[in-house]
Amino acid sequence: MIMRPGQPLLLPANPFFIWFTLILALMVNMLPFGRVPWMPDVLAIALVFWSVHQPQRIGVVAAFLFGLAVDVHQTSLLGQHALAYTTLSYFAITIHRRLLWFKVPSQAMQVLPLFLAAHGIELVIRLLAGGAFPGPSFLLAPVLEAALWPVVSVLLLMPQRRAPDPDENRPL
Repeated sequence: MIMRPGQPLLLPANPFFIWFTLILALMVNMLPFGRVPWMPDVLAIALVFWSVHQPQRIGVVAAFLFGLAVDVHQTSLLGQHALAYTTLSYFAITIHRRLLWFKVPSQAMQVLPLFLAAHGIELVIRLLAGGAFPGPSFLLAPVLEAALWPVVSVLLLMPQRRAPDPDENRPL
């Protein structure tokens, strides 16, 4: 893969770390904060991050299974989050090569439409099932998720940034 100038070489991501972060994000989503519409979806951020950085390991099937788990936990319409997460993961995998050319703050602006689309899918399904409109504060969640993107990028790439073998004689 061609990298942009100045980007450091990263170690391969540990599959156990990837799945640990996804399960941890699922647990954060399951914390009893109440059902406020502006709460950012941490699992969606983690799914997009790993779909962008490791599309061979995390894909649409993992997003579907995590979406079903969220649906069961929140007792929402079965498939609501599963459809939103699979769509989110599909489009994240679609743009992952282009997205990695941008710096992290610019990436946040690039993933904002993805988060808006995922929340829009959830809203449409909820409204079709007879639910109530959550109000205009519903639009704050995708903005907060995009704002958390740089923080999540730094935290989840930390284990890959360490030097594999420090050697003074080695150019890389």
